[in-house]
Amino acid sequence: MTEQIHTLPNGFRIVTEAMPGLQSASIGLWVEAGGRHETPAQNGIAHFLEHMAFKGTRRRSALRIAEEIEDVGGYINAYTSREMTAYYARVLSSDVVMALDVIADIVLNPLFRKADIETERHVILQEIGQALDTPDDIIFDWLHEVSYPDQPFGRTILGPEDRVASFKKADFEGFVGHHYGPDQMILSAAGGVDHAAIVAAAERIFGGLKPVGASTVQPARFEGGERREVKDLEQVHFALSFEGPGYRDDAVYAAQVYATAMGGGMSSRLFQKIREDRGLCYSIYAQSSAYEDTGQITIYAGTSAEEIGDLTQLTIDELKRAADDMSEAEVARARAQLRAGLLMGLESPSSRAERNARLLSIWGRVPAVSEAVAKIDAVNTDTVRAYAGRLTTAKSALAIYGPVASAPGIDRIRRGLTG
Repeated sequence: MTEQIHTLPNGFRIVTEAMPGLQSASIGLWVEAGGRHETPAQNGIAHFLEHMAFKGTRRRSALRIAEEIEDVGGYINAYTSREMTAYYARVLSSDVVMALDVIADIVLNPLFRKADIETERHVILQEIGQALDTPDDIIFDWLHEVSYPDQPFGRTILGPEDRVASFKKADFEGFVGHHYGPDQMILSAAGGVDHAAIVAAAERIFGGLKPVGASTVQPARFEGGERREVKDLEQVHFALSFEGPGYRDDAVYAAQVYATAMGGGMSSRLFQKIREDRGLCYSIYAQSSAYEDTGQITIYAGTSAEEIGDLTQLTIDELKRAADDMSEAEVARARAQLRAGLLMGLESPSSRAERNARLLSIWGRVPAVSEAVAKIDAVNTDTVRAYAGRLTTAKSALAIYGPVASAPGIDRIRRGLTG
């Protein structure tokens, strides 16, 4: 499997990867515009815009958009992240060019009719309400906000209700005009695809668009702090984060191995010590996330009000202990999990298309999978121990939700980690 890259004169980028033997393909547009590209007054508009793309164009009604893909057995969807918005479809190989035409139409030609805006506004307000009713979902928005306070990067992707309630057609058109230029888009396709046919279609559809220039974003600053929300729930939901490396920093591989060893599976330290040995929770895990200029190590658990103190102290103990006695076997197991997860995931054309789009955005090329595997394999026990030691003094943030009156706060956690 070999990636092929082509860039149109207006900056529109195309990357394809043929996967021999597949009769299906994934194709999509990745737009370098997400939550962190919004002004305070625009918070939530990138996500709202993603919804509006499916409400109809000059050529297709909302129903026709769905029917055209589903008539051939395909699937179409979209998502908004802090750094990108993606519109993608999964179809049979014979329908790739048709799917591209549909995706391009909904991205380039949305109507933004007043009635459709009002309908989708209500849908998004329901989505916000659903998130607020899902503790192990909303707590990560709160954790992000307290990690990056008063910054575009820290704001919720869904946006606050008052902002969502106020957006009008001109707001969407302004955001699109500023952020949806061809030089801010990547067309990525993988599976049973023909590079030349996709390039030809892309030239026809996108070649005449004028570039708008790269967007500038406010650098992210992890500052940390605490958000404590009291509610009568069955459990305390506990989310702790530490500042980590961005995805251009090779330390991201040590962070991934560390997080996996600490809480990436049933054999991990936190799972074994806190769930298996002590039975203090049902769910506990750690994960590493990376962005352009920052990253996070995040630990999540849910437990009772009576046991949150013990769970917090055991978490502190394990975080400190990792700097001294993280074993070679643990590191080797974490490396194997990351390696296998990467390689298994890339058996899917959807994962391939997304990976290629993201890497092209980050690096201007698509590094070979072997490069990532080599960097994972280069992480050794000393590297992980050193990373664990630095983490105990890194900036940290805490979000805690439920019956939390007696739960330890971030100051106590910080003292415990450095004491």
